[in-house]
Amino acid sequence: MTSPDPTAPGDLLPDVWFTRDLPVLRAIARLVDASEHGNSPYLLGAVVPASGLPKAEVIAAAKALVSAGYAEALTNHAGDIVRITGISAEARRLTGLWPTPQGEWERLTEQLTARATNAPTDVERKRWQAFADAAAAIGPDDGALLMSALIGGYVPRVR
Repeated sequence: MTSPDPTAPGDLLPDVWFTRDLPVLRAIARLVDASEHGNSPYLLGAVVPASGLPKAEVIAAAKALVSAGYAEALTNHAGDIVRITGISAEARRLTGLWPTPQGEWERLTEQLTARATNAPTDVERKRWQAFADAAAAIGPDDGALLMSALIGGYVPRVR
């Protein structure tokens, strides 16, 4: 499969999320979340080696991430980004710093399976297996909704 021609009218532009923006967001998240400098603003120049991408791509990614609300930045008088000061809650989830409902559901189902496999008695093994089977029957979509409620701190009460 060939990639789309970016000069052809009407064609979609090549995807840069996975190749440029997400790696830069991950580098920013690592820097901003690190406590070694008191979470102080990071020069955009520090993001370049942390991302492993060329400076021009980091600048383009940073502009895209700031305009999308994933990152917060300080700019100079010309409007160029000079420092990254923070990231959004969604950026924390996308980079793995905060949990996602889908990821937590996967972790829960993995734990249930592991506990069923490693249970010391047949009674415990059957209980954990029943729990794992029930989770599988619920499915990942409803499981993610449940985990979303748990992560967010809201669990509806039974009337």
